[in-house]
Amino acid sequence: MLSKLARAGRHPRLDLGRAGLALAPPRRQYLIVRPVKRSMPTESAAAQPAPLPLSSTTRTRRRPSRFIRNIVTLIALLHIYVGVRLLPALPIAALGRALGALALCASFALIIAGARARRVQDNRFAANLAWIGSLNGGFFSSLAVLTVSRDFLLGPAVLIVSRGEAGRLEAASAIAVPLLAVLATVVGYIDARRWPRVVDVEVPLLHLPTELQGFTIAQISDVHIGPTIKRDFLRGIVEIVNSLGVDLVAITGDLVDGSVEQLAPHVEPLSRLRARHGAYFVTGNHEYYSGAGAWVAELRRLGLHVLLNEHVVLDHRGAPLLIAGVTDYSAQWFDPAHRSDPEAALAGAPPGLRPRVLLAHQPRSAAAAADAGFDLQLSGHTHGGQFWPWNLFVRLQQPFTAGLNRLGKLWVYTSRGSGYWGPPKRLGVPSEIARVRLVPALRS
Repeated sequence: MLSKLARAGRHPRLDLGRAGLALAPPRRQYLIVRPVKRSMPTESAAAQPAPLPLSSTTRTRRRPSRFIRNIVTLIALLHIYVGVRLLPALPIAALGRALGALALCASFALIIAGARARRVQDNRFAANLAWIGSLNGGFFSSLAVLTVSRDFLLGPAVLIVSRGEAGRLEAASAIAVPLLAVLATVVGYIDARRWPRVVDVEVPLLHLPTELQGFTIAQISDVHIGPTIKRDFLRGIVEIVNSLGVDLVAITGDLVDGSVEQLAPHVEPLSRLRARHGAYFVTGNHEYYSGAGAWVAELRRLGLHVLLNEHVVLDHRGAPLLIAGVTDYSAQWFDPAHRSDPEAALAGAPPGLRPRVLLAHQPRSAAAAADAGFDLQLSGHTHGGQFWPWNLFVRLQQPFTAGLNRLGKLWVYTSRGSGYWGPPKRLGVPSEIARVRLVPALRS
């Protein structure tokens, strides 16, 4: 989540990543649905849309080295800031301050080394280093934020107390900051590693046919299978979804953080998803970091329907329901043919067919979705902020942080995510699997 906030501009990833430029216009093609594979039975004879052209590996380019240097410099400066503000105020001897300075140097090294190790997922040492680096990154995030908060509050406080009291206040607060950071890290780790809760969401739609009233969609989003989330975690999610007995499963992107070669065995539990009309997937920005072309092929092999600016029309108890999906909002920076386009996703759709449901990884696809005439958009990407205070800054990049919101006539549900990204840490923002139910709207 930290990377998503940092890249509010055009940098889709915080760590040593890749980027590209997209100048060519997109191709507008749509799917004709294939029959759902036996692992996901369906009542309707759906036709599979003809996919957008996809290379086996997504075209990417290295980011400018200046961006990487700026990020590393910022992390280094934050470590220096914490050391300068906390160590002199602690009631410890010179040796203790020296050890504290060494600990901060080690923290900086672990964050950088852990970020690099995240790319090597078939090596036990690298995997352990990624785990340690991720845990330390979560701890240091809280340490830095609490240090800034301490300085913000301490300034006015020392002006209204005596000099002796000010000294004691500085020492006490300097001790409290690392203790609170440890507490936040432990609580956040426990919250992140537990199974996602099931959240029930009712979406009221006008003119909803009787046959579609109560239609249920289980939404999985932002699992981020990779360095610290593996097969067992995903298998637990699949078991929870299967127990819900929903009509359709929607996976709204950021499923993986790594290549097919590294993670295929860990994603395999998706082949056991069960839903009346099958499971549908749309790409998130992290799929493009990980080789979107290969992942699209692998997920189709597992029996998922991948929607790339395309739609399908389902027959549910004799009533039609349009399910569309768009590529990630930033996909054009990796492959010009994958420019996200809700309007193109409706190409060839029967005129006037309602309701229309769109799967789009990022909430900021909502404006284009509303213009295209969709009734409901299911999104993720934000993780609900994942942990304080980053949840306060999500709105700088996205129109919605979490939950059910409205944009004109369009309902937008933004998942808090079923996993986590980066540090194994969630504070006040538990992971979730949304069970979305379509219900008739009351007329005003």
